Amino acid sequence: MYDDRILSAALREKIMTAEDAALLIKDNMTLGVSGFTRIGYPKAVPRVIVEQQSARGLTLISGASVGDELDGAFARAGLTARRYPFQTHKDVQNGINRGAILLGDIHLSRLAQMIRSGILGKIDVALLECCLIHEDGSFVPTLSVGVSDVLAECAEKVILELNLFHPAALSGIHDIADMDACVLSLTKPAGRAGKPAVPVHPDKIAGIVITDMPDQHSVYPAPDDTAKSVAAMILDLLNHEVKQGRLPEKFCVQSGTGLVANAVMDQLAESSLRGLSMFTEVIQDGALHLIEEGVITAASCTSLCLSVEAEARFYAKLPFFKERIVLRPQEISNCDALIRRFGPVAMNTAVEADIYGNVNSSHVSGSRIINGIGGSADFTRNAALSIFITPALAKNGDISCIVPMVTHVDNTEHDVKILVTEQGIADLRGLAPKERAALVIRNCCHPDYRPALQEYFDRACALTGGAHTPHDLKQALSWHQRFEETGSMK
Repeated sequence: MYDDRILSAALREKIMTAEDAALLIKDNMTLGVSGFTRIGYPKAVPRVIVEQQSARGLTLISGASVGDELDGAFARAGLTARRYPFQTHKDVQNGINRGAILLGDIHLSRLAQMIRSGILGKIDVALLECCLIHEDGSFVPTLSVGVSDVLAECAEKVILELNLFHPAALSGIHDIADMDACVLSLTKPAGRAGKPAVPVHPDKIAGIVITDMPDQHSVYPAPDDTAKSVAAMILDLLNHEVKQGRLPEKFCVQSGTGLVANAVMDQLAESSLRGLSMFTEVIQDGALHLIEEGVITAASCTSLCLSVEAEARFYAKLPFFKERIVLRPQEISNCDALIRRFGPVAMNTAVEADIYGNVNSSHVSGSRIINGIGGSADFTRNAALSIFITPALAKNGDISCIVPMVTHVDNTEHDVKILVTEQGIADLRGLAPKERAALVIRNCCHPDYRPALQEYFDRACALTGGAHTPHDLKQALSWHQRFEETGSMK
């Protein structure tokens, strides 16, 4: 049984129940799991761990966010003591912000290096999802790679969840290669430098659990008028950059997740641009559509985060997509050298930005984390053009997302080139700090808050005698305190 999914008779002897596999995970262990953006993560064994309360005090390491069966259920049951490097689940956020879970926030490009070096400690068990296991023990991941390759390499034991929901025909879409091979040989975003499966010695495989559980598919609402407006401005900017010769006609793109990201993809689909490439972390519905339409002809990522409908289209046209999409480990999808080589336009979202162009993407009021830095800085620092998008207002208009000084810095003014809100675009390239501030206040701030921000800037200039980056630290702090105390900056 399962001869077509487990190609080694000896490994088929290691098939076990999720209940038995869960017993291999003990209190205070470090558990490394597959998954990236709630895709390709193990589900059957974590569910049993929660039901049986069989392991507590766990350190949980994944490529990025994982689904409720892991992050949410573990947090609610009080099983997670420490989390690396990024999460998006509200129950984990609550646990972190009340001090029950310790989060080590790490650039996603650096996670593999930290695991290999032992900085994060010994990986006791790697629990990894796959769709096919070869005779030599190597396995084919499902729709994400993340750090599965590094976890398989470094863990003392490996448990594979063989997920029959995903076809074995996925084999061939992955490119599992090390950093040196990719940096030396990749000359185009969808090039290949490695093998289609993750290597692991068969003796390290402690168990194989059969499952058919789907991922928590994303739901992408249709872009609203604001998202469409922002996307149109970004498309105009990209066309202008091409005309000026600062971008090639067939440029490369990287896009974060969310409503505006998909709206930008929609705008690209309606444009005259064709033959683009993509070098990114995550492919969503909008990018998949661009590949179908020929707008994007080659794409590299570490996760396919699709809706139910888009995933069905992907599998219905699997041979077509396998020729155009490569799934890689995240240390390759986020590699600074390759990002610099391929020169993508990086488009990511911000929680808030200040008048000088510093961006906060991860915290509320500087103290309460929402998610983590993720991979945005990997692309922002190295992209040909780095764009950050934020609404001008939040909390039903009670708070301005353009502020005098961000409460937490994820991406500095040195790396953020373009800032966009629904109010307009601020091109910050080559500007001194005071020039940046004047442009951000004029173009990106909501009219309700523009006078207050202009007053702050004028006062800071007067107070500091026109210093290089004028700030009135007392007033910058009180700007945020007003919202904390009254719920509104108005």
